Amino acid sequence: MSASVSIRRSPLIRALSLVAMIALATIWADDARAEQTKAPAAPASPIAIEVVAKTLEHPWAVAFLPDGRMLVTERPGRMRIVTRDGKLSRPLPGVPKVAATGQGGLLDVVLAPNFERSRLVYFSFSEPRDGGMNGTSVARTRLAGLGSEERLEDLEVIFRQQPSHRGGLHFGSRLAFAPDGNLVVTLGERFQMRFAQDLGRHWGKVVRITPDGNAPADNPFVGRKGARPEIWSYGHRNPQAAAINPATNVLWVIEHGPQGGDEVNIVERGANYGWPVIGYGIDYSGAKLHESTHKEGMQQPAYYWVPSIAPSGMAFYTGDLFPDWKGNLLVGALAERTLHRLVLDGPQVVAEEVLLRDHGERIRDVRQGPDGAVWLLTDEANGKLLRLTPKQ
Repeated sequence: MSASVSIRRSPLIRALSLVAMIALATIWADDARAEQTKAPAAPASPIAIEVVAKTLEHPWAVAFLPDGRMLVTERPGRMRIVTRDGKLSRPLPGVPKVAATGQGGLLDVVLAPNFERSRLVYFSFSEPRDGGMNGTSVARTRLAGLGSEERLEDLEVIFRQQPSHRGGLHFGSRLAFAPDGNLVVTLGERFQMRFAQDLGRHWGKVVRITPDGNAPADNPFVGRKGARPEIWSYGHRNPQAAAINPATNVLWVIEHGPQGGDEVNIVERGANYGWPVIGYGIDYSGAKLHESTHKEGMQQPAYYWVPSIAPSGMAFYTGDLFPDWKGNLLVGALAERTLHRLVLDGPQVVAEEVLLRDHGERIRDVRQGPDGAVWLLTDEANGKLLRLTPKQ
């Protein structure tokens, strides 16, 4: 008769093992910090803050209309028009039902490049799907009517992230029109990190689609068996910022890391950005997440933050109000509740200024307005639309 032997670890051994695990994770995190050459501080910029509008419920994105008004999305599922003097319209009719759970809801919004002629608006949202599932989708609609009769009509969902998933995390969701007229969409990995490397899923990817939602023929994985043809790059975690660098016409995205390791990435066609194989953060438990910080065939970030700032929203500054900011990259921070100004020399970050340290609100979106001012949305229950100008 055979006997089974059960080995139980004593509470003391378990405690020592936990201490050892945390110590190893801390050492690994310290190594990651040591690898980062932190950009020196940029000269301070005195700024004035104007509260243009408030009482917005968790606003997510703002887009500037040609007549000086703004479209603003609210995560629970509303889109409003805001006038320059801060008046809010009623919620525009025509917004579809959203899965307003966790980080989900009504998210980014951009105007079509030919908006003045077409009146087309594109927006992303977490779409409710069968069986309690959801996923990031992109819709196209038309802004119609005048005054109190303005509405969204002719709605068409042109892209659906596949597969669907049950949960409320990591929708990604920034939109950017490229100079060639195609639309770029950032997609989170739905907190299912291993699938960011799976080309058969849209999770943890940047996708590139035509204005009608199709995959352009020159996308890198068109025709590859088992790969989604819309994919442009992969190995991303939760990119909530995207913008085209006007100096190079190249896409930049910024994505959330876990405990540290938020990344600024310059996105190349077909490239792998490493999540979760490489990175500079650790798990929320303190455990090590990645094989290393580098691996052949995987891209390094242009810049990263340890500890995390929780970046969301970005804009390349090209205006005249802040002449010293021209060519700089502005990045919002949710956890740190600040605005970061990154001074660039080509693809290199050579200096950084942290603004709004005492403001105390989560910065969700960052845009340059037609007036050259910097416009921000604060992600709060009583969210605000802010306008930044030089302090006289």
